[in-house]
Amino acid sequence: MYRPPVDEMAHTLKKIAGLEDAIAQGRFGDLSDDLIDAILEEAGKFASTRVAPLLQVGDRHGTPLKDAEVTMPPGWKDVYRDWIAGGWNGLTGEEEYGGQGLPMMLAIATFEMWNSGSMAFGIGPTLTLGAIEALEAHATHELKQIYLPKLISGEWMGTMNLTEPQAGSDVGALRTRAERSDDGTYRIFGTKIFITYGEHDLTENIIHMVLARLPDAPAGTKGISLFLVPKFLVNEDGTLGARNDVFCGGIEHKMGIHGSPTCTMIYGDGFANDREAGAVGWLIGEENRGLACMFTMMNNARLAVGIQGVAVAEAAYQKSLAYAQERRQMRAPGWVGEGMSPIIEHQDVQRDLLTMKGLTGAARSIAYACAHALDMAKTGTGDDARWWADRANLLTPVAKAFCTDVGVDVASIGIQIHGGMGYIEETGAAQFLRDARIAPIYEGTNGIQAIDLVQRKLQLGGGEHVKDYIAELRNVADAVGALNTTDLRQTATRLQTGLNDLEQASLWLQRAITAGQIREAYAGATPYLRLFGLAAGATYLAKGALAGQNPGRTALARFFAENLLSETSTLKDRIIHGAPSLLDARMALGS
Repeated sequence: MYRPPVDEMAHTLKKIAGLEDAIAQGRFGDLSDDLIDAILEEAGKFASTRVAPLLQVGDRHGTPLKDAEVTMPPGWKDVYRDWIAGGWNGLTGEEEYGGQGLPMMLAIATFEMWNSGSMAFGIGPTLTLGAIEALEAHATHELKQIYLPKLISGEWMGTMNLTEPQAGSDVGALRTRAERSDDGTYRIFGTKIFITYGEHDLTENIIHMVLARLPDAPAGTKGISLFLVPKFLVNEDGTLGARNDVFCGGIEHKMGIHGSPTCTMIYGDGFANDREAGAVGWLIGEENRGLACMFTMMNNARLAVGIQGVAVAEAAYQKSLAYAQERRQMRAPGWVGEGMSPIIEHQDVQRDLLTMKGLTGAARSIAYACAHALDMAKTGTGDDARWWADRANLLTPVAKAFCTDVGVDVASIGIQIHGGMGYIEETGAAQFLRDARIAPIYEGTNGIQAIDLVQRKLQLGGGEHVKDYIAELRNVADAVGALNTTDLRQTATRLQTGLNDLEQASLWLQRAITAGQIREAYAGATPYLRLFGLAAGATYLAKGALAGQNPGRTALARFFAENLLSETSTLKDRIIHGAPSLLDARMALGS
């Protein structure tokens, strides 16, 4: 059974990611250590006792579709009702609309727990959180008044509608169209695929955020607008009115997250025959500038998906640790007990478990640090806010891609620790890998995140922001070196080497982009993102070891630096020298 690592999460929030310093600066009003701990403890109880039992139920039952209606797995509706009653959906919402106005850091920490309990459950509220962010930033006051209170409370849920059969990652190729109406609304026509929680019975209304193109819009991404399209129209008194012309036309049968309905949504096909053709929608932001509005939602969602990687990794690690403590095979070197030793006594299994724990902790630190940057940008003003916004932009692709890669890697190692039993569905180890595998794909594939990091984020602040970030990491490595203790002496040296690799690779990529060597830079993008994640994650683990006397954290930071961080040198070499062979090898792939 999943047990939320509340102490570790609180330590990462406060001592590594920066929440403690932000509170000291007065950024979050009367938020205190006691309140943080209370929120995490209560979330942990709900996640372990209510959400975690949904994991295998959702996996086995799925989300059947009948007559355009989806039925969620047994027990899910009751858990969701109690979850919103506890106020968990409104942690970061604006107080004006019923939210609690708490930092994103706390929301991301609780989202880790929901997703560790059941990733299929946790992804639904993730999309609602993104819809809230988009409306808060871009909607009219009238739309906010109608929709934000219900979305923030969780009484209604939100979705994000981008993907179409011919337009996956290339959003500019979408064909869904919007037509202006005389009453100021719009009529939406088209089909969207892979829409998470596009239809379900958890809430009485579902609020779709839909990208579409007006008839006179420019081609490509510059001609996209964002529309709010509710499942049910809302009357002037706030009650639900007529059914809108938007329906679920199919449910995908997926590798994992079976409890999450992945829908094909049809807009304006005349199903709601009591209304004129077309799904009624309201413009969010300005015409032809919808992508900017959607990016508010997508950036939020990318961090939230990153925390899914952390969450599944944590759950897989806990299950593997428990199995390794119980399963007995052979006698490990040095084992003095009777009979066969628990497999945790074997060095290879120890290495696997430490790799799982180290990668999970590194990924958690990066995700929480990204959430911290978002909070600092939101609470700052002027240059301070802009600087922190750059930091959030720099870390978002790393949080999304590195953390979700970690989720897949750790879940795969977990199956290995279980041996043959890990390949058997009844043990539950395989589900973590099946669930985790979508996270590197949706909300922008990890390859796209890597290109975004290299093409755009390395150029923030004229290329200086990433230098500032590396300098901050070096300060941590210097502090570790200043301890001059035997157990961390090599750790400081390895950290400096990893940061040297990150700095050199960053400079090379910046120069390549400036020189117009785009293909060469893109060839190194994915290795660079992993290098970035390893160097930053290792440094954050060391920072955590510095904050308080905890032999376990010190041992983990040392293991990571001395066993996993050496990969950065290979990655740097691949970035700087690997492009020619990659580009020349295209011929080996055929026509």
